[in-house]
Amino acid sequence: MSEVSAEENHVDESPRGIAVMVVVGVLVGLLSGLFGIGGGTIIVPALVWLGLTQRHAAATSMLAIIPTSVSGVLSYAVNGNVDWIAALLVFIGMFVGGQIGSLLLSRLSEVVLRWAFVVFMAFVILSQLIFVPSRDSSIELNLVTGLLMVVFGVIAGILAGLLGVGGGAILVPSLSILFDASDLIARGTSLLAMFPNAVTTTVANVRRRMVHAKVGLIIGIVAALIAPLGTWIAEAMTPRTGEILFATYLTVLLIRSVWVALKITRKQHPWLSPQRGESQEI
Repeated sequence: MSEVSAEENHVDESPRGIAVMVVVGVLVGLLSGLFGIGGGTIIVPALVWLGLTQRHAAATSMLAIIPTSVSGVLSYAVNGNVDWIAALLVFIGMFVGGQIGSLLLSRLSEVVLRWAFVVFMAFVILSQLIFVPSRDSSIELNLVTGLLMVVFGVIAGILAGLLGVGGGAILVPSLSILFDASDLIARGTSLLAMFPNAVTTTVANVRRRMVHAKVGLIIGIVAALIAPLGTWIAEAMTPRTGEILFATYLTVLLIRSVWVALKITRKQHPWLSPQRGESQEI
């Protein structure tokens, strides 16, 4: 895998930077096992903080999600909390959507990517607060639900490739709300569906030279080792508790993302800043 060009990114690879990557990996592993997500909502902001652009952070995040999702799937599958056919149908759609998302990622501006990330997280938070899944329900597959899963997979794949997330934050609530999956089955199935999508999207990102391989692998391997612990915690808590914890975490992240998005917007579009406009008039 080729690494990104030095001119565009100056990622911190000092002992301090490596330590941050390990801590991020631990957090990602816990959240992946706990909530059935790839961890992009942590990885992307952390990599931006370490020096990567939003574009390259999103692309590198997809690489880290590969080992993370494998570990999470195995942890959920042990207890039968994975719907293999549903995951295949969702992936078929995600494969197409992921390629579209990767293409958009290479072309959209930094400001657009920042605000897309903010809107995405706001949607996930609302879905977590509104709906509480059952632990006993399961997905009932038929021709209609199968086709809907493929269509939904396309949408999830576009967002995953564009935002650098595995898609779990979209898939988990949607599998419960739209397809009546239990909270645990939704998480296990989400992790399985995002694995091949993360692989194909990463290949596309590598071809466009947007992936920092060393950083992605450090975070991904650490996360894979920690994910089973997150799965154990998820099975021990009630569905409602899990939803509240996930929504709380995302709310904190949303506030930070809005602040950063505003900062980048004002930097690239000075005319939007009242203070800067007043100083120019003087």
